[in-house]
Amino acid sequence: MLCEICNEKLRWGKGENCVICCNFFDRADDLAFEIFKNLDFEFNSFNVAIRNEGSFRALQEFFEGKFDYDLKIEIKRVLQKKIGDLTQREISHEPDVLITFSPEDFTFRVEIKPLFLYGRYIKRVRNISQTRWLCGFCKGFGCEICNFSGKRFATSVEELISIPVIRLFNAKNALLHGAGREDVDARMLGNGRPFVLEIVEPKKRKLDIFEVERAINEFCGGRVEVKSLRFATLRDVEIVKKERFRKIYRAKVVFDRIISREELEIALKRIVGEIKQRTPKRVLHRRADVFRLRKVYRAEILEHFGKIAVLKFETDAGLYVKELVSGDEGRTEPNLSKKFKAYVEKLDVLEVIEN
Repeated sequence: MLCEICNEKLRWGKGENCVICCNFFDRADDLAFEIFKNLDFEFNSFNVAIRNEGSFRALQEFFEGKFDYDLKIEIKRVLQKKIGDLTQREISHEPDVLITFSPEDFTFRVEIKPLFLYGRYIKRVRNISQTRWLCGFCKGFGCEICNFSGKRFATSVEELISIPVIRLFNAKNALLHGAGREDVDARMLGNGRPFVLEIVEPKKRKLDIFEVERAINEFCGGRVEVKSLRFATLRDVEIVKKERFRKIYRAKVVFDRIISREELEIALKRIVGEIKQRTPKRVLHRRADVFRLRKVYRAEILEHFGKIAVLKFETDAGLYVKELVSGDEGRTEPNLSKKFKAYVEKLDVLEVIEN
């Protein structure tokens, strides 16, 4: 037999225990209120998804093409209406909260959608990785090699930015998505590197973005600074990850002998243009050995002191500047180390150029 609502659609006769919805419609108020009690956090919009599984899925397949009654749509409509009335929040196709309900066993799951912050970060000190870098020996569990920290480096740009953000937004975690990354021992200066911070399961959403930026910079204590912070979307993550930003670098280069300025200028002219580069040997343990074509747009001398020079390069994204100088045993061609041997002692990213 059917409950009143199901019988309205199918006209099979009414009864106490509905064989179609298992008395969902009689229990809908209680179920909506139970869900409402689990929404004790800030959100502006929500939506309801219905899990199509088990006997409920079989029932849906039975109805398909035979009766003009979509039970899944009816359950979703009723839950949306009742939860909307309780919360006074709007229904959205891109909601802050997604409630997934299972008519199979009347269980539900509340998923808090992430928030995204776009900005640029400046890294003023060396030996800070961009993201959390787990110890290669213990894989994050802690061992004598990493002094039981579980990490290769004491901190990262991601952690320094995330710690105050997690606290402010009462979030579970935060993940940094950068437009490329600088080496651990390189600084990121100038206008900063574009990034998007993904805030996982934030229970607060309505914060003043300028206060968030101030709190991050205060916590970082000058080691890292964020600027131009704004709320963003998942689309911004895709843009930041895919965009090929040109970079301008400053490198302190050491040579194996004293070289003249004229000799250095000739060598720099040779590396302007197309560069054929294989994955550097120093990162082969964590990156695939691939061949890539990149371009050097400018290479100039800022200072020159015999065996030492400060050089400036403008390159495509993804070009390894240290290997452009050293040659990496022939894996980068052309390179600066043809007539003399050279290596980068210090490296700074001066600018990430937006297209």
